[in-house]
Amino acid sequence: MLVSGQKYVVDTVISGKKYYKQDINVITDSLNIENLKDHTYSANVDQLWLEELYNNTLYDSIYESVTELTFEDVDYPELNTDTLKKRLLELDAKTPFNVVYNPALESVIKSYLKRRRNSLQRLMMLSEYYFPMFERELDNYNIPLEIKYLAIVESALKPRAKSRVGATGLWQFMYATGKYYDLDVSSYVDERSDPLKSTEAAAKYLSKLYSVFGDWDLALAAYNSGPGNVTKAIRRSGGYENYWNIRNYLPRETAGYLPAFLATMYIFENAEELGFSRVKPEFAYLETDTLHVKQMITLDQVSEVTGVKIEELQFLNPSYKLDIIPFIKDETHTLRLPIPAIGPFVSNEEKIYAYAKAEFNKREKPLPQFIESETKTRYTVRSGDYLGKIARKFSVRVSQIKQWNGLRSNNLSIGQRLTIYPRNSTVTPKKTTSTVASSGTKTSSGKTYIVKQGDSLWSIAQKHSGISVENIKEWNGISGTSLKPGMTLKMYKG
Repeated sequence: MLVSGQKYVVDTVISGKKYYKQDINVITDSLNIENLKDHTYSANVDQLWLEELYNNTLYDSIYESVTELTFEDVDYPELNTDTLKKRLLELDAKTPFNVVYNPALESVIKSYLKRRRNSLQRLMMLSEYYFPMFERELDNYNIPLEIKYLAIVESALKPRAKSRVGATGLWQFMYATGKYYDLDVSSYVDERSDPLKSTEAAAKYLSKLYSVFGDWDLALAAYNSGPGNVTKAIRRSGGYENYWNIRNYLPRETAGYLPAFLATMYIFENAEELGFSRVKPEFAYLETDTLHVKQMITLDQVSEVTGVKIEELQFLNPSYKLDIIPFIKDETHTLRLPIPAIGPFVSNEEKIYAYAKAEFNKREKPLPQFIESETKTRYTVRSGDYLGKIARKFSVRVSQIKQWNGLRSNNLSIGQRLTIYPRNSTVTPKKTTSTVASSGTKTSSGKTYIVKQGDSLWSIAQKHSGISVENIKEWNGISGTSLKPGMTLKMYKG
């Protein structure tokens, strides 16, 4: 996982030649690395981070907090009213929003600090990745940069968040509005979940709303409930044009919308004074880059040839609904990768696409050859589960689980039952290629493989039907991607 300041080693995905980021020391061949173990604490942190990316509790709690605001007095002695008034005045001086003290706003701020501190800390961690890209797009359209906090209120920074009425993405576009602002929605792609494209669309929409209302508070209210509901509230209030004067005439969710936005902005802008810590991002936006795909390819396949975890690829490429990047004439689809993975991918594009095509040809059959009907398993989703975690548990692909269960997204519910066809040592391919027979030595439990000069995990996996890079690493306790000639690899689950 790419972290600011982390050393990230990437081997080529085809040959034995290795590529390293310039600031990384080359590990010499004399070092015996096959038995190196990952740091336990760091591995656990990585696992918790991956689970964070795919749980929806933040979105659910944000949605509930906005729709059910009561504005009751909250006992929170850590923040007194005089201090709050002073900071709100300072915030009002540097933003075009009307940040004026009132008891309702105080109630929301104190409620968030008292009851949602952990959620806010997690959101601050996620914001370190998203906010730089938001700010760039907002600046391009002369939108106040503080609008970035709106994405927290809308989606809790979940690019695949979907509301009960179908609004989708970081900025919660309905289908028709998204199409109006050129966000493509198809069987494969939902650009409402694309961080850059959806932010550009949100900037255009908000710019239009501001030109109509001439007030950012009202523009935000209209973004949430539509311009018609705002103008009706203005009429019903007797002609007031200030959000706080028309709030009681707005739909319930919109009545809590601007207070939630202002409270979020206040807390983020005063995070250190309020006792929050600034956490380094697991991903830095500037440490990723994109390339145009030249042929249909799945995120599973990209993961196998680059070594980047499938959850990380899904996080970086959330607009692909089925984890498949399509190739369509006259359309451009991109793949975002950590920068160290870009060079090896581009240098070996022809071989990677040939591998992807061969994989798709295999998938034309109803089920892969290694699957027998009696190996079917029913798995019940538990708390903390997500597709990548379940796929690793059964040594299968995320895309396979989605195909077997007719899933159109990555969302899972606790208690949901999934059909899995696991790869295990009692099930073997019906056919073994001559390449495998000559390369591996049969044992009583399965096969072994002797690593040759120029071998990589990916090239070895290609030679063994039904076996992935992750299988080989798991079965042999390999944490990295480097191999030494002469190593003996188990090609079965022991």
